[in-house]
Amino acid sequence: MSVARRSQGWLYRALTCGALLAGAALALPAPVAHADPSPSAGEQASDSGFLHDLPPDQPAPPLGLSQQELRSLLKRLQNLHRQAEEATEQYKGAKEKRDRQRQVVKDLTRELDDQREEVRENRAEAGRLARKQYRQSGLSDYGILLLSDDPQEAFDRSHDLNRAAEAQAEVVRRLQDTQKNLDKVVTKQRAALKKAERYAEDQRKARDRVEDRVAKVEDIVSTLTGVQLEELRRLEEDGFDAAQAEFLASGALGKGNRAASDGGQTAVAWAFKQLGDPYVWGAEGPDAFDCSGLTSQAWAAAGTPIPRTSQEQWKQLPRIPLNLLRPGDLVIYYPGATHVGMYIGNGKIVHAPRTGDVVKVAPVGGMPILGAVRPDPGASAGDGKVPVVPER
Repeated sequence: MSVARRSQGWLYRALTCGALLAGAALALPAPVAHADPSPSAGEQASDSGFLHDLPPDQPAPPLGLSQQELRSLLKRLQNLHRQAEEATEQYKGAKEKRDRQRQVVKDLTRELDDQREEVRENRAEAGRLARKQYRQSGLSDYGILLLSDDPQEAFDRSHDLNRAAEAQAEVVRRLQDTQKNLDKVVTKQRAALKKAERYAEDQRKARDRVEDRVAKVEDIVSTLTGVQLEELRRLEEDGFDAAQAEFLASGALGKGNRAASDGGQTAVAWAFKQLGDPYVWGAEGPDAFDCSGLTSQAWAAAGTPIPRTSQEQWKQLPRIPLNLLRPGDLVIYYPGATHVGMYIGNGKIVHAPRTGDVVKVAPVGGMPILGAVRPDPGASAGDGKVPVVPER
């Protein structure tokens, strides 16, 4: 493949992300007016480096870069991609919270309708008993006894009136309790609605952060020549290879391959079927994925649901040492757990890297590893086979 062709492909992938973002943004709820938060210390630190002092009207670097400047530019682009991925995970987390809260609102609305119906029924019963007691309460118990020809009949009538009064008091008590419950449900529903609105706003802000980071990448890449793009690609691959060599030399991965569980083999085989599918932030198939969308759907296909975001996968799934990794286990990257790949054996992962790229196989140590988790800790190893990467 020629230098020009490889460079054009790199540039094309970088420039296509704007259209993908526009499509994803259509599914977002209408924004609620709130003040945008200040950037975190981590974001500020990640934004430092080459070009950080450029004015807003000059976001891209000048042409004719030296080797050192290209290395600084590569670091800058990688930082922007990581920030975009971090914002993507925040977007998905906010979306999950919003969806859960909307379900809470639906459940509370049904409960509210039931409580209102119970209030109506109790009020009707209280009114019926009040009217009945009014019609029958013209005489006192003593008067009924004096005027009656049958003392037993008089006693029975008096007893019925007393029971009616007790029944009315019970209905009134139930009515009061139901009204209190109704008030509580109304309060809960209002609080749930506010939470849903807040999560929707968090989702919008996370989307805006992704768009901002990707726009910066587009601005930088659009000024580079084909030769510069090819050099950036080569520098990045060299960096991955060097990091992998250092990781393997450390002995952290242990020796040899470990057999996958049946579920792990199924998850890896499913992920292999997605090789070449484009990365789209927030996507979970069927024809595009982000990093945690790929891993969560792969394990869902294996019959083991796992959390949707890389942060929650790191937080909720059982952690394992790297020297016990087996195919199907998940490797979490970066201090904020903002990226995840699936281990496939032989020191490699399958993952959805970033906007503009595709699902691919990569060295496990090419990025800073936070740790590893196992979706099926109780499952025993299968037949001992290591999944084979299909020819593409």
